[in-house]
Amino acid sequence: MKKHILILAVLLFISCADKSTPKQTVQQVKANAIEETAIVVLGNVQDAGSPQIACKKECCADLFEHPDSQRRVVSLGLVDAEHHKSYMFEASPDIAQQMKMLTKDNANGPNEVVNGIFLTHAHIGHYTGLMYLGKEAMDARETPVYVMPKMEDFLLNNGPWDQLVKRKNVQLHKMVEQVAIQLSDKISVTPIVVPHRDEYSETVGYHIKGPNKSALFIPDIDKWDKWDKNIIEEIQKVDYAFLDATFYSGKEINNRDIGEIPHPFVIESLEKFKGLTEAEKSKIVFIHFNHTNPLLNPESEESKFVLEQGFKIGRLNDVFKL
Repeated sequence: MKKHILILAVLLFISCADKSTPKQTVQQVKANAIEETAIVVLGNVQDAGSPQIACKKECCADLFEHPDSQRRVVSLGLVDAEHHKSYMFEASPDIAQQMKMLTKDNANGPNEVVNGIFLTHAHIGHYTGLMYLGKEAMDARETPVYVMPKMEDFLLNNGPWDQLVKRKNVQLHKMVEQVAIQLSDKISVTPIVVPHRDEYSETVGYHIKGPNKSALFIPDIDKWDKWDKNIIEEIQKVDYAFLDATFYSGKEINNRDIGEIPHPFVIESLEKFKGLTEAEKSKIVFIHFNHTNPLLNPESEESKFVLEQGFKIGRLNDVFKL
């Protein structure tokens, strides 16, 4: 009798736990596990990382002494399983760990260095990792770096980045908007210009096409309505959409007018996407979280709410098959 009561109690506990914590069905990668062409999340944090320098807020309180290894600056990896190659989107300050993780997770990849890096723009979290390819670090040999024209000009005419080119640590490949870069007969990457603070370069997102599925990657954009494309229509064209979720709400910025902040707040995106079907909502993967964003914490009420609405939250090591 006691045995039956114990079993019943365990079942009730599991049932309650399942109801209280929403789950998102995304594969978690393990070392040497990616044997199919796929995208892997290498980082989900905004440029300055978490904790952010000089932060005294509660969201940073314990992280200086006890860093969270899951918090790395935004980056996606692309594994071309058929040709044993891998590529990165963004060269973040965390590139050393991210590149190691990506090349290690590529089950058949023989290299410690990726076969190419695609940059979105010239803000600190998206390109400064290139410095680790230089003389003071690994002194790489002609690592392909894919850039738009203004980004190319910025790297060629400003130090220390120009040294990377002169020493042939990197080999710049200039892209043209809406013109696909063919990485193989089954994989292509197409840059798409988006509105953002373009002090030093233009800003792009990417359309990533694999053998069976495709993805949209837009880590930074001013507002959805400022784009000359319809984000709803763009989501409908792909299987995954990794989208800018820098801030959750105005609470993070002392309740300033969120309409004046050049990012689509998560609460704005939730409102914009609320009419999507369940299948369309499940394509959306929020990414690029400011250190104040409660979505960084998987246990936060905000994280649970977003999942309950049918959306996904990008976490380190999440894998999306292409």
